[in-house]
Amino acid sequence: MHWLYVISVWLHILAAATWIGGMVFLVLVLLPVTHRAEYRGAAAGLINWTGVRFRFVGWVCFGLLIVSGTINLLYRGVGWAELTGSEFWAGGFGRAFGLKMILVAVILAGSAIHDFYMGPKATEAWQNDPTSPRARSLRRQATMFGRVNMLLALAVVILAVIMVRGWG
Repeated sequence: MHWLYVISVWLHILAAATWIGGMVFLVLVLLPVTHRAEYRGAAAGLINWTGVRFRFVGWVCFGLLIVSGTINLLYRGVGWAELTGSEFWAGGFGRAFGLKMILVAVILAGSAIHDFYMGPKATEAWQNDPTSPRARSLRRQATMFGRVNMLLALAVVILAVIMVRGWG
């Protein structure tokens, strides 16, 4: 059974790295490049297609994270009985896990709003009239959602390390 745990942890780390690395790439590389004058004509299409592709990759990563995270907990002896007992939540592992799950829930909700509502609306407005106040406002909102999700994801990584290594 140990090999299943090793594969599950590997998948968990790989999915997290792919998802977070993709967000960091979008925020720190792709978006700044599209602000350059020579790329402004192609920026809306490039961001749209990159976003659509990354949306698929991101949601696959979410699924892998949920499945592998559940397997990882079970391997560590955390089942339904532990999750419903107060003793689990009083310990350092349980507190870090609880905070991590709260952030994950916020990230999932924020990602759904960004990926299926705000991002498509911003892209549509940008492609129709890139200089309109509506397009600029929607783009700012979508960008803010993406950046906040990235920061929350980085906090989740810190909590994952705390779960494994302790609070200090």
